[in-house]
Amino acid sequence: MHPMPSTAATQPRFAGKVCIVTGGGSGIGRATCQRLAREGGRVVVADLNEDHGHETVQLIAKEGGQAIFTRCDVSKSADVQAAVKAALDTWGRVDVLVNDAATMTFTKIVDLDEQDWDRVLAVNLKSVFLFCKYAVPHMPPGSAVVNVSSVHAHETEALVAPYAASKGGMEAFTRAFALECEEVKVRVNCVAPGAVDTPMLWNNPLVKSGQEKISGAVGQPEDIAAVIAFLASDEGRFVNGTSVVADGARLDIL
Repeated sequence: MHPMPSTAATQPRFAGKVCIVTGGGSGIGRATCQRLAREGGRVVVADLNEDHGHETVQLIAKEGGQAIFTRCDVSKSADVQAAVKAALDTWGRVDVLVNDAATMTFTKIVDLDEQDWDRVLAVNLKSVFLFCKYAVPHMPPGSAVVNVSSVHAHETEALVAPYAASKGGMEAFTRAFALECEEVKVRVNCVAPGAVDTPMLWNNPLVKSGQEKISGAVGQPEDIAAVIAFLASDEGRFVNGTSVVADGARLDIL
């Protein structure tokens, strides 16, 4: 006979783990901060918007979780290093890194200011490089990096080329960096959301004008947070160097 499974309560997946989440002040980032905290994680909420970041910390505290806020322009090396230092000074380690911060433009390439191109690539892609560069050396074996990409890395549209390029670059970076991290036993993955009910979606001028049609399901931030939590947890130990599409089959509809 096979032994019966244990009925003992299992330890929360992130008990004792320290998690840095960029863009943690709203949307998918906030939902991820809350999810990790509910599962025992101690969360560093990194965001440029101080009000939003402190709100996330307060929401976590109300549920009995632990979190701190660090103001962070993720495109700036000094801010990134300060966010990592905040985690180390407060809790002495980093176990999970979630790169979620992002921005978009909605302009034809021939009309796009060079500074706008640089800003999108800096916030969406350079930030991933910076956080990986400065956080991963402090992450013990078994840790995980989860980068939040987009279906725009796979199927996109006009007027969002910088965003699509940054997300495509993120997924290529993830594949290569995962190979570098094999020796230190840190996993690196992406999750590529489709349409998600966040301010970033509904403030998109293409959506507002009807130029971009939202076909298929619209997910909730918590749906993506659940995938991120899986990839960041020990349960995702056999998933590495890949992108998990969480889009309610949007790519199949487009």
